[in-house]
Amino acid sequence: MPTLTYPDTTVDGLLRSAAARDGGGIAVRTERGAWTFGELDALADRVAAFVQRATGRRPRARVGVASVLDPVFAAVYHGVARSGATVVLINPLTGDEGLRHAVSAAGVELALAPSATAGRLAALPGRPLGPGSLVVTDAADSTVPPGCLPLQTALDGVREPFSGRPGGTDLDAVACVQFTTGTTGRPKGVLLTHRNLVANARQTALAHRLGPDSVTLNHLPLYHVMHLNSALDAGACQVLCRDPDPVTSLAVAAGTGATHYYGLPARLHRLAADQRLPRTPAAARGGPRLTAVLSGGSALLPEAARTLGDLLGVPVVQGYGMAELSPLTHCQRPGRPYRPGTVGTPVPGTECRVVDLATRRPAGPRLPGEVQVRGVQLMAGYLDGPARSRIDADGWFSTGDIGSVDDDGVLRLVDRADDIFKYDNEIVSPGRVERVLARDPRVADCVVAGLPDPRHGRVAWAGVVLREDAGAPADDVLRSVTARANQHLAPFERIHAAEALPAVPRTPTGKPARRQVRDLLTARPAPRSADHPQEPTMVTFVNKLTVHGDLETFLTVKNKLTAYMAAQPGYVSHQVMRHAWHPNVFLELAVWEDADAHRKAVRSEEFQSLVSQLGPLATPDPGLFETVEVSAR
Repeated sequence: MPTLTYPDTTVDGLLRSAAARDGGGIAVRTERGAWTFGELDALADRVAAFVQRATGRRPRARVGVASVLDPVFAAVYHGVARSGATVVLINPLTGDEGLRHAVSAAGVELALAPSATAGRLAALPGRPLGPGSLVVTDAADSTVPPGCLPLQTALDGVREPFSGRPGGTDLDAVACVQFTTGTTGRPKGVLLTHRNLVANARQTALAHRLGPDSVTLNHLPLYHVMHLNSALDAGACQVLCRDPDPVTSLAVAAGTGATHYYGLPARLHRLAADQRLPRTPAAARGGPRLTAVLSGGSALLPEAARTLGDLLGVPVVQGYGMAELSPLTHCQRPGRPYRPGTVGTPVPGTECRVVDLATRRPAGPRLPGEVQVRGVQLMAGYLDGPARSRIDADGWFSTGDIGSVDDDGVLRLVDRADDIFKYDNEIVSPGRVERVLARDPRVADCVVAGLPDPRHGRVAWAGVVLREDAGAPADDVLRSVTARANQHLAPFERIHAAEALPAVPRTPTGKPARRQVRDLLTARPAPRSADHPQEPTMVTFVNKLTVHGDLETFLTVKNKLTAYMAAQPGYVSHQVMRHAWHPNVFLELAVWEDADAHRKAVRSEEFQSLVSQLGPLATPDPGLFETVEVSAR
């Protein structure tokens, strides 16, 4: 594991140190002007003094801060942390129920937010934030909602200067509460310490190769603390681009001399498909200083990454992480060969492994399982209690993501454990089906989920956004797109139903809202078998295995053999059962499209090599069966 050295400071110390190193340097730039490190640090001191007065200097008081893409967020965030209070991040893009949940669950007693969000907070049922507890951060440009206080007025009302943090500088104290996106359930409040955040700022700066000469272009809907803190740690300048148009963002990057472009996959997918991009002058395509486009938050389709890389002439790389990990744990490194479908290696100071879903034992290279991570950036727990169910005694955090690790430590993600579904006994990854669909140039966006089915449990359903130039009629195009995708999918992955959508439902951070889609599909009547594509006549390979060698070695070799067979043409599904009374006896059932496909697979050299390894370990009793109809009386 790479070693990591990070500053011995509280999170607001990142801003203090940046101001001490280069107080006149540009910290944040927008279309309205620029803020220096010194100016942000001075404003953070004033915010800290106000928060201390408003909360009675109580350490750990909970103060809400809306994470808007505005320089004032940087000063307010660090000012609240500097006061000794705990920052509760509020997502201004979430619905009213999400706002109410964040404020109530975290016990927020004071909130600083732009006027639109402050007005919504003031109008919440039950008024969890009463008059005087809402401060508007953009009052200069808008009307202050009733009962709210402009930030400038609040700061002017504090006569005494900031006099230091009460309660000392415990680096393991909770500095920030950040809520998960809620894609698989109700958002959870994640408790992040000063040490978590400072360490991850350094981890991100190292992984992204940020330095004092770097200029980062943030084309994001929100101001994420990862980007804020890593830039402060490196002394880099940040450019905030609030225009949602992706081509405009490239022009801003070129005009400001950006070296790093940060974007969400949903926006990068639109950028890759934008018809204006090839006609955009080369000077406007990111600019001569651009070294990398960096994506995170959800999966970036390899096709989109390749398209953007070719057009911009720079690597387009993917990162991985989550709120519980502050958030970054993995990143493809700019300058290294790009591997489609991967998220890179762990950032310094981070360990990663994959464990078998059934046994919970570490899986070997390239074998799928649940991804676990361990490192200094791991959260302190959740608002509603410790995370014992997700963090084991050795400090390994179970992410809930399914993936595999290559021989050299590169992580490949398959899908969320909550998103995958079973067709008979086969696991289907919606993400894989989406990637195959997205290869079709007629597809602008797509989402896949499991549709309840009376025969197979669930089958693949696809919601597809067709490009404007995809052709007509739309139903015919959709059938053609689905048929083309099914040619490249295993039988159990094939799409059984597809619908044209005007847009894919997404969370405020750009992730597909799969839970919303699953709920809608589950509420529908189950389709009749006649509605399904005609399935071929199949054969079943039945094999009884009596193990007389080392059981662990047998299972390892058997898993390799199964993985090999699953990759062969004609393979449908596989199931292994263990005798209840004779634990050394196994029965496996493998379904194939036809006998010829199975025959070709077992004649290969790789199959024979793996079978020869099983020979000293187990005695087989194989046979091939055809399906027959049995009439029930």
